[in-house]
Amino acid sequence: MGAITYDIEIPSSIPAAKMFKAVVLDADTLIPKIMPQAVKNVEILEGDGGVGTVKIIHFGEGSQYKSAKHRIDAIDTENLTHSYTIVEGDALVGVLESITYHVKIVPTEDGGCICKNRSIYHTKGDVEITEEKIKEGKEKAMQMFKAIEAYLQGSPDA
Repeated sequence: MGAITYDIEIPSSIPAAKMFKAVVLDADTLIPKIMPQAVKNVEILEGDGGVGTVKIIHFGEGSQYKSAKHRIDAIDTENLTHSYTIVEGDALVGVLESITYHVKIVPTEDGGCICKNRSIYHTKGDVEITEEKIKEGKEKAMQMFKAIEAYLQGSPDA
């Protein structure tokens, strides 16, 4: 099994704690609300939302995938970090064992933040992931982050 890692950093004017709350703590209800074409709903299969929780994400009509099962590996509300792994589903496209994501929201001096996201694709055997697929994943992450940012900018009380 091989592993392909890529990092993405997305700056935002939203304060770090508020962004973490939206991107991590409220994501299961917020993303289907603001991006229903991407995510229809999220269902907890086991756990209480903390480490070890297993969820199934049902993708929306705009997605090429139907669902993905993911497990929360770590969550730290003080340090604004979150790690989770997609362990099942058609999003693994038959060539991946899993995809692990490490998210860290870092405060910036201007009162905003930077969302740092590391994605690790664990491939089956010696399968290669193309640069195009990696770019596609980065673009989807950026779109989702920017949609959440726009929602928060338009909803100061969120």
